[in-house]
Amino acid sequence: MATYYLASWASNLKYSDLPQDVIAAAVRSFYNWAGCAIGGSNHPATTIAYNSLKPFFGPPTASLLGHKGKLSIDAQHAALLNGIASHVHDYDDTHLDTIIHPTGPVASALLAAAEWKGGYSGKEFLVALTAGIEAECKVGLAVWPEHYDVGWHITSTTGSIGAAVAVSKLLSLSTVQTAHAIGIAATQVVGLREMFGSHTKSFHVGRAAQNGLMAAVLAQGGYTSSEQALEAKRGWSNVVGVTKEGLSQSLEKWIGVGATGSGLGLPAVGQPGRWEILRNSFKPFPCGIVIHPIIDGCVQLHHDLASQALDVKDVRSVHISVHPLVLELTGKRKPKDGLEGKFSVYHGAAIGLLYGKGTPAQYEDDVVQDARVIAIRDKVDAKADTSIAADEAKIILTMADGTVLEKHVQHALWAGKSTYPSRKHMESSIRKQLRLNADTWRAHHTC
Repeated sequence: MATYYLASWASNLKYSDLPQDVIAAAVRSFYNWAGCAIGGSNHPATTIAYNSLKPFFGPPTASLLGHKGKLSIDAQHAALLNGIASHVHDYDDTHLDTIIHPTGPVASALLAAAEWKGGYSGKEFLVALTAGIEAECKVGLAVWPEHYDVGWHITSTTGSIGAAVAVSKLLSLSTVQTAHAIGIAATQVVGLREMFGSHTKSFHVGRAAQNGLMAAVLAQGGYTSSEQALEAKRGWSNVVGVTKEGLSQSLEKWIGVGATGSGLGLPAVGQPGRWEILRNSFKPFPCGIVIHPIIDGCVQLHHDLASQALDVKDVRSVHISVHPLVLELTGKRKPKDGLEGKFSVYHGAAIGLLYGKGTPAQYEDDVVQDARVIAIRDKVDAKADTSIAADEAKIILTMADGTVLEKHVQHALWAGKSTYPSRKHMESSIRKQLRLNADTWRAHHTC
C-alpha cells in the first residue's frame, strides 16, 4: 500500500501541518534552486537544449530563469530547461542520506505548473514543494544504496516521482489521481550514472521534472496507472531496487504513515515520522559532494603555503587518502572539460591548492585545460582507504625542499547533523551563491 499511503499523505497535507523549521527549509531549498538555475541558464548544455528543441515549443506559459527581460515558453519545456540549468553546475542541494539533489526536479516542474495555471499562493506552493521533496527522498531511502550502486542516477529516478507528487498537490488532485500520477511518473525511469561528466547528467534532472509534470497533468485528465506502482512485484521498487529482499519492508519503513516502531515514515499530525527536507544540505563547492573534503583540505593548505611563503609551483607530490567511493565516483585523472572536472578528485585537489577556492569559475573548460592546473593535478596521487569515512580525507603535501604539510579533514563542510550551519550562516551563504551565480550569468550571457 506504499503508493496509496504516499498519495493519501500528499493529498491531505496542509500548510498548518508544516513545522516552522520545515517551512524555512523549503524556502531555503527553493532559493538555492533559483540561484543554481540562474547560474546554469547560459551553460552550453542549457543553450544546446534550448536551440535544439525550440522548433517544438508551444505557447509561452512559463518562465525560463536567468534571461534578460521575461523569456517564456511552454510549461513542459520550461520544466526541462530549468531543470537542466539548475543541475548543470552540480551546485544544487543534496539530501545527505541518499545524495539525491531533491529540489531540482520538483521545483522545475512546480514553478512551470504554477505559472501555467496561475492563481496560487506562496503557502500552496511551499506545501507542494515540501510534499514533492519528501516523496522523492522517502522512495530513495527505500532503495538506497543498491539502486545507486548498480548504476541508476537516483536524483532523476526518484525525482520524477517527487515532481509528480508536487504538481498533483498544487493541482489539488484526489488521492486516487495522485496515486495514478505516481504510477505514470514511476514508469518513466530515467538516469544512468554512466552519463556523469557529460551534458546528459543535467538532462536527467530536467527530464525528471518534465516527466513528473506530464504525469500529474495526465492523471488530472483521467489517465490511469497501477495504484500499486511502487510496491507491486513488477513495480518501481522491485524493478529498480536491485535486491528482491526486504523492499516491501523498506517501503513501509520509509513511506508507511506511522510505521510501527520505525518513527521514520511520512510525518503526519499525531503520527511518528521524519522530515527529510530537514536533512537537506547546500554545497560549498560545485562538484560531486564526495570531493568536498579534498577541496576543503587543499584550500586550507593553500593558505598554509602562503603563510609560510611557499610557492605551490614547488610542490613535489600530493598524497591523498579517501573513502573508496570517492575514486569510484570521481576518479577521472585527466578530465577533458569542466563537466568531467566535477568528477575528478585530482582536479578538485589542484584548484584548492592553486586558487584557494572552488567556485564555478574553477570548473570552466579553460581552467581544466590550463597547464598550471594540469601540472599540479599530475602530482596528485589518490588511494582508497576503507578506514576513512566518505566525508573525510587525509592529505600529505611534500615540497621540493622536503618540507611536509599535512591536513586531516574529519568531516566535509556541512556534512552530517553535527556540522549543519546556523540558519543565519546558511542563508548568508545562499545569498552569496545566488549573487555569484547571477554575476556569472551576467558576465557570459548573450541572449
